Amino acid sequence: MQPLIDNARTFGQRPEEFARLAEGQSPQVLFITCSDSRVVPALITGARPGELFELRTAGNIVPPYASEHPTSEAATIEYAVEVLGVKDIVVCGHSHCGAVGALVRGDDLTAVPAVRDWLTHAAPRPSGAVEDPTVAEGVQNHVLTQVLRLRSYPFIDKKLADGQLSLHAWYYEVHTGCVLTHDASSDAFRAL
Repeated sequence: MQPLIDNARTFGQRPEEFARLAEGQSPQVLFITCSDSRVVPALITGARPGELFELRTAGNIVPPYASEHPTSEAATIEYAVEVLGVKDIVVCGHSHCGAVGALVRGDDLTAVPAVRDWLTHAAPRPSGAVEDPTVAEGVQNHVLTQVLRLRSYPFIDKKLADGQLSLHAWYYEVHTGCVLTHDASSDAFRAL
């Protein structure tokens, strides 16, 4: 913890670098990814403060749209699209994902009921090789499901139809640093 505290103490000693951020934000991308500490969107993309609007959830899950029971996740997505006017949404899964791995393996999650109940939003259960520690196939299938889930949000569907928004499915390899993107024409994940 001490290295983090030390950095936080010196971070605010460069106010000239951050003054323009007080004027507001205008990110072009909503980056939806896992809460996993090994996934750092700004590090992966090289984004500076104000360039990415982030939504991090266990397993990069996008819950079903339900206007009568809004969620924090739906509010974040709606704000990014309707207020900030992002032009792109990236759903980025990652190798060695504990949440997706638990789903693929069918782990007993009774000891962590909040996690168990949250993961029900991942339905359908992602398919993949149970013995693969990277859970690559499962994560990639899961990311595509989350992209489809986004299409069910009415304001996203409208922006997609109007050509004002694009959706992207990414897979980040924690063990290599490589980022793959889904290529719709071949229905495969390929290097960016």
